Amino acid sequence: MILFTHPTGNANVRHAALGLHRAGLLGEFWTCLDYRGAGGLGRLLPASVVGQLQRRTNPAELASLIRTHPWREAARLLAARLPAGPLVRHETGPLSVDAVYHSLDRAVARRLRAGKFQGVYAYEDGAAAAFTAAATRGLRRIYEQPIGHWRAARALLGEEAEREPEWAATLTGNQDSSAKNDRKDAELALADVVVAASSFTRRTLEQSGQLKAPVVVIPYGAPPPPVVARGAEQGPDQAPLRVLFVGGLSQRKGLSYLFAAERALRGAITLTVIGAKPPTTCAALDRALADVRWIPSCPHATILAEMMAHDVLVFPSLFEGFGLVLLEAMAMGLPVITTAHTAGPDLITEGVEGYIIPIRSTSAIVERLEALRREPERRREMGRQARVRVATLSWESYGEQLSNLVRSTLAPG
Repeated sequence: MILFTHPTGNANVRHAALGLHRAGLLGEFWTCLDYRGAGGLGRLLPASVVGQLQRRTNPAELASLIRTHPWREAARLLAARLPAGPLVRHETGPLSVDAVYHSLDRAVARRLRAGKFQGVYAYEDGAAAAFTAAATRGLRRIYEQPIGHWRAARALLGEEAEREPEWAATLTGNQDSSAKNDRKDAELALADVVVAASSFTRRTLEQSGQLKAPVVVIPYGAPPPPVVARGAEQGPDQAPLRVLFVGGLSQRKGLSYLFAAERALRGAITLTVIGAKPPTTCAALDRALADVRWIPSCPHATILAEMMAHDVLVFPSLFEGFGLVLLEAMAMGLPVITTAHTAGPDLITEGVEGYIIPIRSTSAIVERLEALRREPERRREMGRQARVRVATLSWESYGEQLSNLVRSTLAPG
């Protein structure tokens, strides 16, 4: 049995916990919040806070195994919507994301010292104390690296800030301190095995010079395909190509190059952008969003519906751990245009389910969008192939692969 921990949770975390539970490997799942509905209290909370809480709903199947450490994260969600800047300041604020991660990490470490577990499964930035406690007791340590190594990120995004200075304010990852990065490396050094979701992430780890443990790539899963066939949703061939982007609105996602492509093709395409702005103001981002259809936030079901109503997903990320929206869009029958700095090369055969383009290439985005606009039947066939491809990448398969890795890691010898 293992102790599995993540402060906030998301689709891949929940499916990892489910897979481990169904394989009989999950002893406890430690997280900050497990929202089950607030009853009358829900009517008193801001809608944005309720929306955040609803994203922290875990499968009922896991209810008896979940242990929560809620107060700091609950306070952070509230403080983030108040004039309480110092409280949530990056790294140093007592209600910052880092403080939440470290608080849960310490609680997990205390539990590991007292409980009977064979190992612990933790994620980047939330494993240092737990892994130290586990190592003292001779427990196995499984580490998930959700994005590429910080050294690769620092080099690439630092260069990007110089190339696109108007967008530099959105590159918040460049603000991490040396102490935070040293902590990441300490976590890696304590790991017995590292899990990555993409070959790109594995490559950055192998190039870091810090890696001792083996890295195993296990791609995330896709949602089930829609009941309604996309053919009924397609617009007329002569209509503008309907282009979609989904993700955080940071230059790490290659946004300036996407917006430049939209300007070059204006009239031939329409662009919808779904994603929240970063906390720092960026005038270039504000100007770009004013010229397209922008949806700051919406439920996951609405995102999938938007995918069904578009012709192609463009995800020109410069530095990504995976890019779950790629699988989601493919499951909805969309061809995708993305870069080699995502899970794209693990998911896509060039020209079959989509295209892999160089990072920072507006011209490549324009060229691929023009090809998809000119050849609607080819576009539809690529969408059909995308659905065929993701049928082999279910969440059930993800849970099984992860459980097999954990089981082999816990095995004696």
